[in-house]
Amino acid sequence: MKQSIHTTVGKVEKRIDVVEKARGKVRYVSDYAVPGMLHAKLVTSTQAHALIKSIDITEAWKVPGVRAIVTGDVFPYHIGPILADRPPLAFQKVRYYGEPVAIVVADSEHQGKLAASKVKVDYEPLPVVNSVQQAFQTDAPLIHEHSGQYTKIIDNVYPVPGTNIGSHIKIRKGDVGAIWADCAETISASYSFNLSDHAAIETRSTRVEINPEGKVIVHSCTQSPYTIKKVLNQFFNVSVGDVVVHVPLIGGAFGGKGTVQLEPLAYLASKAVGGKMVKLQYEREEDMITAPCHIGLDATIKLGATKDGKIIAGHYTFLIDSGAYTDQAAGITRAMALDCTGPYNIPNVWCDAYCMYTNHPFATSFRGYAHPELTFAVERTMDQLAKQLKMDSMELRMINAIKPGNTTPTQTVLTANNIGDTAKCLQRAKEMIALDKGRKVDVGEGKVRTKGVSLFWKTSTTATNAQAGAVLTFEADGTVNLNCAAIELGQGTKTALAQILAEKLKMDMKQIHVTMEVNTQYDPHQWRTVASSSTFLAGRAVIAAAENAIKQMKKTAAIVLQCSEEDLEVGGGRVYLKPDPGYGVDIKDIALGYTFPNGHAIGGQIVGVGSHIQRHLTPMDKETGFGKPGPWWSVGAQAIEVEWDEKNYTYKILKAVTVLDGGTIINPMLATQQMRSGMYLGLSFASSESFIFDEAGVPLNPDLRNYQMLRFGEQPSEYLVDFIETPAADGPFGARGIGEYGVIGMAAALANGLSEAAQVELNQLPLTPEFIWKTKEGGK
Repeated sequence: MKQSIHTTVGKVEKRIDVVEKARGKVRYVSDYAVPGMLHAKLVTSTQAHALIKSIDITEAWKVPGVRAIVTGDVFPYHIGPILADRPPLAFQKVRYYGEPVAIVVADSEHQGKLAASKVKVDYEPLPVVNSVQQAFQTDAPLIHEHSGQYTKIIDNVYPVPGTNIGSHIKIRKGDVGAIWADCAETISASYSFNLSDHAAIETRSTRVEINPEGKVIVHSCTQSPYTIKKVLNQFFNVSVGDVVVHVPLIGGAFGGKGTVQLEPLAYLASKAVGGKMVKLQYEREEDMITAPCHIGLDATIKLGATKDGKIIAGHYTFLIDSGAYTDQAAGITRAMALDCTGPYNIPNVWCDAYCMYTNHPFATSFRGYAHPELTFAVERTMDQLAKQLKMDSMELRMINAIKPGNTTPTQTVLTANNIGDTAKCLQRAKEMIALDKGRKVDVGEGKVRTKGVSLFWKTSTTATNAQAGAVLTFEADGTVNLNCAAIELGQGTKTALAQILAEKLKMDMKQIHVTMEVNTQYDPHQWRTVASSSTFLAGRAVIAAAENAIKQMKKTAAIVLQCSEEDLEVGGGRVYLKPDPGYGVDIKDIALGYTFPNGHAIGGQIVGVGSHIQRHLTPMDKETGFGKPGPWWSVGAQAIEVEWDEKNYTYKILKAVTVLDGGTIINPMLATQQMRSGMYLGLSFASSESFIFDEAGVPLNPDLRNYQMLRFGEQPSEYLVDFIETPAADGPFGARGIGEYGVIGMAAALANGLSEAAQVELNQLPLTPEFIWKTKEGGK
């Protein structure tokens, strides 16, 4: 990692929320109770696919304390972030096990739960679509009979009427058909994994009330407060200005709180009781099954290469399991297609990515937004192609690694400013995992140690007009308050923003106060806290706000000091003369305006305002995918060392390595911790996490007792992290997004290492001992 030339940016600074969290003083959404607050509980479907014949609420009304019961016919319309295909409460039919069918509002939570258990729903079962392969068949039962009539919220979603395809995204670059015959070596391989959970410590929760003036007050653990405003306006006809969203600190999200699901339900519940405050909090099982989850995938990748290892053609087919509704899976489908090749320069590309409806819980964003899944398939194929070519897999990656001057699958030209250094990342990861000391080592007693490597990339596929704002208010003592709508969910964004501000104002971090809670009534608009984009967007907004404040300070100080504004500089809590730094005025003396000895005053409070919006991004062409979907591509390499027991097919993860080119690293310790947490999440997804469905589409492991995650003690003994810093021209002090990147290559690296150990191709997740045993024994 490079030595920082800055005073605050690039330095390790303590997280600004660390003391409160360490002392257990942070209050989350569900920690608040208000006198008179009512509680909502859901009635959820016991069928994965069925017609709703009737809903009997007679017995439920007999439970004391019940104030309202809301069913789907109260709001028989569809909502959604990309394609409006999901009713808040199911009406006419249910499409997944656990889907909300009714809401019971009661004085207490236990009364609501008891009443919900007494609601009787009569179903007429329909055939269940239990996999994407089944969904893709021409004679498959239709989950959405009228998908062609659904409203598109954004343009680039393409449902195929009369099928279970919620969206079909195409990438066409070069001429794969013509070039395929020229390939000296070709490979085709298929990959799959099922849906899984986000499993954040804090389950999803919200409180909603409608005050006498008609304002809708929402308290939510959301990553997207302004999307809540948009949804309530767009689908429920509430004025945008009448929706106020409060977001405290969030207890983890991993993308799962980026969508809007609970808030419309709580709004309907509050409306049913005359606007009283209603709290709706998911229990763990509801959070796993009723709430949106992480996509499943079936993928087929075909690569064609020359005899010396240059890949000249790639054919990619992705079937994304989006569950019953498209939600963010439609966007994930697009993201998977636009980066389909991985960080490799392939001149001829053909990709079809399908967002498939199934009768599973619907899927939404998950940390990495299609890229952990995509990278698993791409990097497994690279290892297998290297074997066919009798070439070292690292050499194959290096030959084909993307670099400035190449183009992406969507034909965006890459430059030194928008792509990191892929080769340096790969070389550094090779050193850190000590690949030169051997890829496979026999350690005796039937155990072997192997190493797996993966290369990855990702662009932040934001809206083309994604934006953020920041407001700075100066106090009488010269300190500064920073307000913005970036959500703090454990990643440390607001600490990084404070460092950016401190650097720009040449001020000590202790002089900056950051408002942690978000309130949309006074915080400026921010697109969402997703897509590794918050430091980039909000960071640029903070710099703009600081520049605005500096201009105001210089204007006032120039009058006080009787000099030109151009002669002044700001730093160290002062505005001073450049040629003579000893001559100046303290910021505290002009923060609220300057008062002369005779009592005359000038200026006024320094209030810095700034915003930033994405620039030069374009939509993708429907037929070819041509366009510029993101501002930059961060690249990196990851590696795993595992010890595999040949006798019982178990393994232990010894070491995990990440090397990322994230441009300028604002806070090395925060960045390192983000990589480490991402590595853990990626390894858990790779090794054990998966929902198991029976033939009727019912999840068999809907709780943490049966849903297997990487447990304490199973994590790697060592997490090694390093950064390559190739500054991004338009990032704040050269920074690119890094939040999701620790996850992306872990599954691929683990699968590559275990495939080497077991001497069998492991192309399915999770990588359980049972699966490895079945794959190896089945191949004999």
